Amino acid sequence: MSDSRLVKISKYLSKYLRHTPDAIGIKLAPGGWVAVDELLSACARNKFPLTRQELQVVVELNEKQRFSFDSTGNLIRANQGHSVKVDLQLEPVVPPDELYHGTGHKSVESILQTGLCKMSRHHVHLSKDIETAQIVGARHGKPVVFAVNTAAMHQAGYIFYCSANGVWLVDHVPPEYLQKIGI
Repeated sequence: MSDSRLVKISKYLSKYLRHTPDAIGIKLAPGGWVAVDELLSACARNKFPLTRQELQVVVELNEKQRFSFDSTGNLIRANQGHSVKVDLQLEPVVPPDELYHGTGHKSVESILQTGLCKMSRHHVHLSKDIETAQIVGARHGKPVVFAVNTAAMHQAGYIFYCSANGVWLVDHVPPEYLQKIGI
């Protein structure tokens, strides 16, 4: 499969497994799961035919590990980043002492005033390393990385989750827990 086909499939799956499943006639079950056969049928009906093999390749090779199969291989989901209401069935986890958030430079002033807000997503996304946060931030212009004092947040009662692909999730990060770092 060509890289361009891989990217096209990944973007298609992101749109419909994270944001508008009803637009192709699928319904996300608790955990964000949908039957693989149901997804493949819906894709075909909507003039974007996929094979199970292509789906397997996208799940395995997507550099951000956005998607996963359940243990049976019969269900698929987006690991995080949903804007539709869905119970992701995540369990609270104690975070490492520090995590990172990458953003574009145009958002810095707002973040320093209000903190990190989930906006239309279920959670704020945090990275375990500066490099990943930098890559995420670069999608929004000149990247800026914030260190998040997750140890203090956890101590203050904030609840953290970790998705299947290692993205850390929290509802909000107030500005007092943020430190802009030079990169």
